[in-house]
Amino acid sequence: MDWSKWIRQLHRWLSIIFTVTVIANFAAMAMGPPPAWIVYSPLIPLFLLLFSGLYMFVLPYAAKSRGGAARERVGPA
Repeated sequence: MDWSKWIRQLHRWLSIIFTVTVIANFAAMAMGPPPAWIVYSPLIPLFLLLFSGLYMFVLPYAAKSRGGAARERVGPA
């Protein structure tokens, strides 16, 4: 598995983890004031999602500037 596919798969799993932590946060808030570790638990996957999402956002522009993706599109009409 190449690096880009690994980052994409990691991003998918992080989004699932983030969703579960947010749901757990709301469930804990429904039972009363939650402990601080439950309140702040969604932040870890959120920051990891930020970095993996920014990487995937920049990837096409970086490939275009290197000429990798542009060469694949050029061919016989």
